[in-house]
Amino acid sequence: MSNGKKLRKSNTDRKIFGVCGGIAEYFGIDSTIVRLIWAVLAFFFGSGIILYFIFALVMPDAID
Repeated sequence: MSNGKKLRKSNTDRKIFGVCGGIAEYFGIDSTIVRLIWAVLAFFFGSGIILYFIFALVMPDAID
């Protein structure tokens, strides 16, 4: 049932750690959408910043 794709940080589409780029690649969407969602979470709820750094620590780097 596994399609072989794994959630990893992006090496090519990164601004800070590559978390948003990696999530966008995994779901097949534009990374700008993911970054806007993170910004809304950070601005309105404060959880976006915390979640970003947790993901940056937990997500493995992309394999080239």
